Amino acid sequence: MSRMPLVLTSALLALCLAAIPVAAQGDVNLEQIAREITAEATRTNDDPLGRPLPLAAHWNRGNFRGGLGFSPDWQMARIVEGHHLLPWFAFPTGEVTEQSLAHYEAALRRCAELGLPISFVGTQYESTMGNEPYFSLPVDQNPNLLKTDGTFAKAADPFGPVEPWRAIGRSWTDNPLMRKLQELYPDPPLVMIVSNNEFPKLKWPQVETSQRYLDLYGAGRPNDFKREVIGEGYIERYRALQEGMREGFISPAWAESVIFVGYGAAGPPHFGRWYGWATYSLHTPGCISPWPLAWDGGSPSYYTHNWDGSTDFTVWSPQVEFMNLIFMNEQALRLNPRYWFEISTWDGHQPTLENDKRKTYAKLGQTATPERYGSFVEFGLWLTRPRTVREFRGWTDTVDYSGPYFEPVMAAVDRVYTNPTLQAFWRQGTLVPNLAHPHPYQEALPEEYKDVPRWYLLDTNLDPPRPWKLGTSLPVFSLAFVQGDPGARQWLVYARAPLGNQQAVEITIPDYGFITVEVTVVGSFYIVDEKTHSTQFIE
Repeated sequence: MSRMPLVLTSALLALCLAAIPVAAQGDVNLEQIAREITAEATRTNDDPLGRPLPLAAHWNRGNFRGGLGFSPDWQMARIVEGHHLLPWFAFPTGEVTEQSLAHYEAALRRCAELGLPISFVGTQYESTMGNEPYFSLPVDQNPNLLKTDGTFAKAADPFGPVEPWRAIGRSWTDNPLMRKLQELYPDPPLVMIVSNNEFPKLKWPQVETSQRYLDLYGAGRPNDFKREVIGEGYIERYRALQEGMREGFISPAWAESVIFVGYGAAGPPHFGRWYGWATYSLHTPGCISPWPLAWDGGSPSYYTHNWDGSTDFTVWSPQVEFMNLIFMNEQALRLNPRYWFEISTWDGHQPTLENDKRKTYAKLGQTATPERYGSFVEFGLWLTRPRTVREFRGWTDTVDYSGPYFEPVMAAVDRVYTNPTLQAFWRQGTLVPNLAHPHPYQEALPEEYKDVPRWYLLDTNLDPPRPWKLGTSLPVFSLAFVQGDPGARQWLVYARAPLGNQQAVEITIPDYGFITVEVTVVGSFYIVDEKTHSTQFIE
């Protein structure tokens, strides 16, 4: 395995020279880091330079246990160290008090000094409709689900009145503490509002339990029709909610720069995994998901849930599921060119529960280390190349307890900035499909998507015999990206071995041949050159 200096093609070299340089380790230029964060957060998806580089973020807001979690002050210290974070705060509500302001003031003033983008992580904002006075309003004013027996359920109704959604949105941002934060930082380049987006919603298989739907369309309509009208209804209502939130701002810059990102507001990653996947989808002909039209961005869950059979080493894995999102995100960007795609990550750790995923691994004789989790996240990061990678931990978690698992997430993001080769492939590289095999999720596929490339895992000499089942164990997960013209191409290969380091692994790159490399638990990058037939490890 060679560690000789890399020989870059002219195209790669040009991209490297165009990239913003990062200060050397141990000599962090804070203003430079801040400029990089802001530049990538505000870069458009179609920027001529290429894809925006990623930023790291978190669901834990650090406003519990005296700020011992991933608090804004903790974030500022990490940015000073040179990490590329998109600053996040708890969503502000209520009055301005010394206690309420303590979570925000110092960090927000620092963000203002550095010109950083900011984000606010909150609840499912539409959930207010389940409270008074909304839940007791008459039918023509009540946004909750009207059932066929004339009663209401605390759930979003895509056929209910729209104006209450706007009023609910405004109520979230029209408050003294939110106004105070706008005074502290009146002109951020980007304001992001992140929704947990888990309030109950009317689903299409139950649409005929909605009296409003029956009044509009009657019973017995085709499933595509049901999904279409539900999707259209949610687009109109979630946009009204967001417009109301925008109207509640006093700062024109906040109103102009704000974007709204919903958890799960993306295509269905579980596409094709089992026959009933469509029950949890709103796909219609020509549109795999309406959510990129209902939100400015989406954050699907790259989770090995503790309550299901998914892992980081089997076919039932987010690494396999998220391959579905490649074509879905391409479609999303055609529908909404400003769509902000990020991923939420989690390892299924619930220490008080018997089905805690780390306990599951331990029963199999495995260890769920931070390094293993880091390469799992890095695989998803490179597979989808999102704007943000947002880790999930419980709202009471502390940095002391969970910080070691966020460290490799930050490191994976920072590597894209500090290594010119990685940066060039991130911006302009093409993910290489493996057309030798279909994606293993093939159940009940719509006709229009049956031939869409969805399989990107490279073949290796360690692969088990096919056909694969959901529980099939895979020793190596690897991807490739290509740049250049035939005869002078270069490939970037990323590979991880979740169950233990593997020596002399033969990885086949489509339209090139195989390379023989070491693959580690922490993950490995290699550059492959067509002209020189060389394979070189990237430190």
